[in-house]
Amino acid sequence: MKLSTLEPARHANPTVKAQSLAYLMFERPDLDKAERFLTDFGLRVVHREAGAIYFRSAGSAPFCYRVAQAAKPRFVGFGLTVGDRADLLKLASLPGASPVRVARTPGGGEVVSLVDPSGFEVEVVAGQSMSTPLAVRPPLAMNLGNPPVRVDATQRLPVEPPEILKLGHVVLEVADFQATCGWYTRHLGLIPSDVQVLPDGSPAVAFMRLNLGPQPADHHTLALAQGFMPLYSHSAYEVVDADAVGMGQRLLRERGWRHAWGMGRHILGSQIFDYWQDPWGAKHEHYCDGDVMTAQLGTGVHPVSREAMSQWGPLMPSSFTKPKLTPSNIAALLRNLRRSPDLSVRKLITLARLFA
Repeated sequence: MKLSTLEPARHANPTVKAQSLAYLMFERPDLDKAERFLTDFGLRVVHREAGAIYFRSAGSAPFCYRVAQAAKPRFVGFGLTVGDRADLLKLASLPGASPVRVARTPGGGEVVSLVDPSGFEVEVVAGQSMSTPLAVRPPLAMNLGNPPVRVDATQRLPVEPPEILKLGHVVLEVADFQATCGWYTRHLGLIPSDVQVLPDGSPAVAFMRLNLGPQPADHHTLALAQGFMPLYSHSAYEVVDADAVGMGQRLLRERGWRHAWGMGRHILGSQIFDYWQDPWGAKHEHYCDGDVMTAQLGTGVHPVSREAMSQWGPLMPSSFTKPKLTPSNIAALLRNLRRSPDLSVRKLITLARLFA
């Protein structure tokens, strides 16, 4: 299959090349409730201040998740890292960008604030001080045929939250699909790994990875999906192995949190996955065994379908593709149908049929 339109496309000379997904930014009306979910999920509190809590993974990132007190729940945006201050200065010259300023978050460094074409805030950081990684258990030794590798020994996992190795990716819905994809590829150097297209060839979902040259990068750090308004879809957190995914499901069920989808194995990205909802319905994914790719690999093009979301496991629920039609969402739909070049009634009907 071929793409019928320009974006998403790899850009030969982007403004900068992002190096990692640093953190997510949320607003929540109840910080205590947010903390209970996130620590049960496997993140750890690293810093508290008036009106905000910061969480970390077991990796070296100083934090990967920020929750700020607010009257209403909201996904604000996310942070990316770049190589040095020179990259920050390049980004600071873009229209609407902030000046380079000192970062007042764990790890410090300097930061430039941007807003993407869909209105999500993007903080780009350089010069952070890394944290000491936390100890994690090694992946379980598996008896997968002959000869066995585990003899006179059993598998007995502790019943505790799975160790989060790192923040892996974030997935967003946007109305201005091509402008938003183009902004990330042109200014932050992201590469489209796989693109899902509608029957007419127009792109509807783009899985984009970091351009780290010969160093392998996760299949996607950011995925964008055609929607009728800007929405957070989910974020994903890598764990040690499939048993950690399964133990996470057991513990989160026992503690009364709401399951969203899984377990299963994705097709694009290949991850073994399990999704859970926080107290405000925001989906969070445990995953392991995802694909990694160097910059030389080209872009795959695939048809959109509900069945294309997993190789095995339950079929993707409708909650992943059917946002609530509140009065404000309906107003946004009508507004974006008038103004967005990517959105049409026909496209929305096609997407609804493909995911029915």
